[in-house]
Parts: sequence; C-alpha cells; structure tokens
Amino acid sequence: MARLKIKYKTTHTGGKYAYMLKYGMILASIALITVFLPKQPRFRYEFEKGKVWMHEDLISPYNFAILKTQAELEKDRESVLKSVYPIYDHHTEVLEQQLAQFEAALPEKWQAARLDTLDENLNTYEQVGKQILTEIYQRGVIALNNKFQGDQPHYNFTLLTDNVAKQTNTATVFTTETAREYAHKTIAGKSAIKQKAWLADVLSSYITVNYVFNESLTARLEQDALSSISATRGMVQRGELIVANGTTINNEIYQKIESLRKAYEEEARIGGNRSLLMLGQFLIVALVVTLLFVFIYLFRKDIYHNNRLIFLILIVITGMLLVLSWAINIKLPNLYYIPYCIVPVIIRILFDTRLALNIHLLMVLLAAFFVPNSFEFVFLQFSTGMVAIYSIKTLVKREQFLISSAIILATYLIAYLGMGLMRDGSFSNLYWSNVLPFVFSVLLTLLAYPLIYAFERVFGIISDVTLMELTNSNSKLLRELSYKAPGTFQHSMQVANLAEAAIYKIGGNTLLVRAGALYHDIGKMSNPQYFIENQTKGYNPHDGLSFEQSAQIIISHVAKGVELARKHQLPEVIIDFIRTHHGTTRVDYFYQSYIKSFPEKLVDEEIFHYPGPIPFSRETAVLMMADSVEAASRSLKEPNVQSINDLVDKIIESKLSQKQLINSNITLRDITQVSEIFKDMLKSIYHVRIDYDANKKTGAAPKTDASTP
Repeated sequence: MARLKIKYKTTHTGGKYAYMLKYGMILASIALITVFLPKQPRFRYEFEKGKVWMHEDLISPYNFAILKTQAELEKDRESVLKSVYPIYDHHTEVLEQQLAQFEAALPEKWQAARLDTLDENLNTYEQVGKQILTEIYQRGVIALNNKFQGDQPHYNFTLLTDNVAKQTNTATVFTTETAREYAHKTIAGKSAIKQKAWLADVLSSYITVNYVFNESLTARLEQDALSSISATRGMVQRGELIVANGTTINNEIYQKIESLRKAYEEEARIGGNRSLLMLGQFLIVALVVTLLFVFIYLFRKDIYHNNRLIFLILIVITGMLLVLSWAINIKLPNLYYIPYCIVPVIIRILFDTRLALNIHLLMVLLAAFFVPNSFEFVFLQFSTGMVAIYSIKTLVKREQFLISSAIILATYLIAYLGMGLMRDGSFSNLYWSNVLPFVFSVLLTLLAYPLIYAFERVFGIISDVTLMELTNSNSKLLRELSYKAPGTFQHSMQVANLAEAAIYKIGGNTLLVRAGALYHDIGKMSNPQYFIENQTKGYNPHDGLSFEQSAQIIISHVAKGVELARKHQLPEVIIDFIRTHHGTTRVDYFYQSYIKSFPEKLVDEEIFHYPGPIPFSRETAVLMMADSVEAASRSLKEPNVQSINDLVDKIIESKLSQKQLINSNITLRDITQVSEIFKDMLKSIYHVRIDYDANKKTGAAPKTDASTP
C-alpha cells in the first residue's frame, strides 16, 4: 500500500514573529502540562509479581510496615462484619396493643361467624387466644434479614429491651409464619375449643413483629468495627534484605516492595523539594516535546512552518495529558477508562501515520512516569495505539471507525488476558469487571469522529473523511458541473482516474488527488461552450473573438474556479489544485496563432500565460500532468502504442522544460513511473477530439482549451 500523506501548503506567518509565536505556544504547552501533572515522587524500581528481580539487592532504607493485600483486607472486613451482631429493638408495647385489639374485636367476629347460636363459651375462646398471643410475644416475633442469614437459616443478634442488651439467636424466636404455626398447633391441643380453624384464623390477624431491626445503630457498630481494622501486618526493619537480585517476586516479596514504594512516595511527598520535583517534570516534558518537534522539522517541514497546525497538535497533546493528570489527581479507580487511543486516531486522520505513531509513542512514554504498573500501561497503550493507526490507514468508509474500535477492544482483551496469565499462571484472578474500563475507553474513542470535524472547521484542514464526501459525484457542485459542462465533467473523471492511479504508484494521498481532479475545472461552468470538450460540431464561439480575448476567456476559468470553490466552501487544499493545474504555462495555441497572424507586432506574453502558482506537492504535480495528457490524448487521430508513448513523453518533457515541477516533492523516478501509468491507461481509455494539426494544414483556426498542446 502506498504511503498516504496530506500535503499542506507551507504558510509563513511573518518572519521572526511567526517563530516567536511558534516557540511561545510550545513553551506555554510545556508549562501547562508541567503545572497540572501529579506532584508525586517516582519510585525508582519497576517490578511485577511472578517476574525475576533484575535490579541490585534491595535493602530496606528504614523501618516500614507491610501493607495488607486487598484480599487480606477483604477477609478481615468479612471477619469483622461477622463479629458484629445486628441490633433489634424489643417493642414491648406490641403485646398490650394486640391483646387489647383481640379482646375488643372478638365478640363482633364471634357474632359475624354465627357462633353465638351454638353451645359454645366465648370466654373460653378469649382466654385461650390471649394465652397463645402472650406466649408468642414473650418469646418474640422477628423478621429475618437476608444480609445476616447468608447460607444459614439462623443468626445471632443483640436484643435491646429498655436499653438492656441481650445476645440471642433467631432460632429461639418466632417469625410471623412460625408464630401462626405455633398458634394453630396449640389450638389443636385444646379440647375445649371446638372451632379450632376459626380461632387460628382470627389469631393470625394479631401476630406481628415485635423485635424490630435497628438499621442505623447496626450500621454505626459496623463502621466502628471496620475502622479498627489494621491496614498493615508486620514490619520490615531497616537494613533488612527485601529481595535479592535474580529472585522471583512471589506474593510476600511483592507486598513488601509495594509497601516500600508507598512509604517512599509518602516520605518524599512530605519531605521532598516541590520546586525541584517540578523542575524535573519540566525537563522531562520539554525533552519529549522537543523530540516531537525535531521529528516534525526533519520530516514534515510543511507542518513545522504552519503555526495553525502546530497549535492543533499542541491542543491534542496537552488536552490528553491534562485529562490523564486530572484522572490521577482524583484517583480514578482505573486509568484505562481514559480513551488514550483517541490521540493517534485524530492525528492519523488529520495528518499521517508516521506523525501519529511518533506522537503516541512519546505521549505514552511520558504518561508512564505518573501511572502505576507503568510497564503494563505502556505495553497496552502502545499496542492498541498501533492497532488504532493501522486499522484506519486507508479510511474509505465511515464504518471503519466501528471496525477499528472493535479491533482496539480485541487488542485490549488479548493483551489483558496474556499479561494476567503470565503474572499468575491462573484464570482465578481474571475478572470480567476488569474489562469494563477497556470497553468504556473504546466507546469514548468514537468521540474522535466529531472532534475531527470540529478541528477541520476551526483550523481549515481536511481529512480523509471529508475527502470521501467531496469525491461523491452526486455532490451539488459536481452535479451542476455534469449538467452545465458534461464534456468537462467527463474529462475531470478521466483525469481523476489517471491521477489516482499514478499517485497510488509513487505514494501520496489518492483521495486528495481524486478530489482535486474532480474539481480542478469547475471554473469552466461559467462559459462551458468556449471549451472544446463542451462544443457541438460546426460551432466555435471563439471564431468571433480576437486571440487575446480567447486566451483570457480560457485563462479565466482558473480564477472563476477558485471563486466558485470558495463560494461553496471547498477546503483550501482542493482550491490549490484549481490554482496550480496549469501552473504558469502559456495558452500556446492562441499565442502561436497570434504570432502567425501578426508577425509585425510585438506580443505581450503575459496575456497568454496562466497566473500560477506552479504545483508545490506531488499530488498537484501529478494532476497537472494527468490533465494535460488526458486533454492532448483526445486529439490523436490514430491512437496506437507509439503515438500514445510519444504524446505522453512530449507532454511531460514540456512540463519539465518549463520548470513547472521544480517546487513539487517529486523525483525523476516518480515522473518516469507516472509516465508509464499514463501510457498503460491511455491504451484502454480513449476519446476522439478535433485534430488541431489537421486544421492548421487546411488553414482552419478553431480555438481550444489551453490543455491541448
């Protein structure tokens, strides 16, 4: 695949002031990043569980406590919570309330059931009912709590009765269900009660909870208990060997080193010189940014001399590093929530692959100074960044954003799985919850799409996404061209095919050159009939004009094309193709006709020259050659291999002799390859045009587009 690069016209904003502005922006960016970076000292050693300690023997520089692991803290937490019994309040008034309600409602219920007609004693039912309710409430009725049950049906709890605490178990008390069962069973054993089911049903209405869970007091006791958990276990004494060189870092050693790291950072944070710490950060940030701009100066001078583009790059870099600093300062649970891949995606689409890879590498290395597990962070972010860049190398469809996101996520998952297995040699410590930050990060990476659009509008640059839209032949401007100047439209399509094939071969932005080719002749819409590809047989509007007038009409299609392009808000890089596709060449046919017709007059050559400028990139240079070759090929009377070869060589030699390609980044080898592509394609793509050489022999003088030699 040919390398893709969008060429920007170099714009100097004014001598030393432009350079002062550039360096001012760079220094401001470095200062801003330094100010917001976390002011936390850096532990000098890198280590991973399960890996060999490659540094010198590590001796403890002072006494420090060994921190417990998260698993140990969780185990202690569970143990402490199990030791805290839930608190229940004994509502003694419930018994009196329910007995009073039962006694008051029983006669009415007795009558409603028509038991007063039977030979039954209501007082007996009342006494039995009150006795059963009293027994139930004295034993207690509780609502079980799933939180404390766990896998067991019963649990211990503390009962508060008039501020007197007593520990008991739920097995010794009733629930509302077991209380009703007890009432039913007790009634069944009472021979004096004939209407057993009726009484049991009545009593069930007066059984309710009198041991009520005190949630706030229980939670307070739990918090007090949790606060008493120690975060450390044991001590490492000063001078004690923590780990020897070549030793494999097991769980115990890892926890000692991790404890030393946190102790060191806390010690340095309290006692270190903050100014010197900031100076160190400034030097590191300045070094990284300097390396970036050395790369830009050496390999992308067009960007280096364009302060708008420098400002854009600094915004992207500074913005991402500020987001990272913010995440570290607020102690975001997982730094992989940050969409780090959004930077290489934006830079790749707006600029090129090399710049995107360079910026991403330097940013990841800089971030590694401030994140935990920096090796893992660098490996994950650099791997996924490369995947992000490679997956959108040729962005021709919008869905490639989604495809790229899916590939990035797959890379995250594979890397996470691989590192997890290397670290522990087991699947037991791999949790799906750890994957969520990667998913969230990839989803945020899709924000690159609206950001790219915003950058394009604000900074006046163009991306492959916009180029895809511009190359759609159903766009408003191209539809208008095909309607008003169908011959020119067909010519532009053929030029686009030639230029795209050539630039693909020598390396360049195929989308850019195709878009430039489709729009390079839109200025002909103003006077389409004055250009031969739009003329009908037997009519030439140039016949009634002087040679100077005809030349000016032909030349004016460049200025009118620029005006029309700006009216329709086409990007400047597309307008550059309109301005340069004839360079400063001469409308040779009308010039030669003028000399032949008026040999005695002095001629002002400027009247017959295009205003320029000449091409300044390989894309604009290839378009100039493709435009002239395609137009000239239509005048071939008997096209064959020899005539096509001669024609292409003649056209390209003419451009070289007129020094039209000296400012473009194109070599003689590139030009040779372009020439071969044109020759091969013209053998299968051919349209007949008027043979001007024949007209000259017969004395006819039809006037033509300047693109015909």
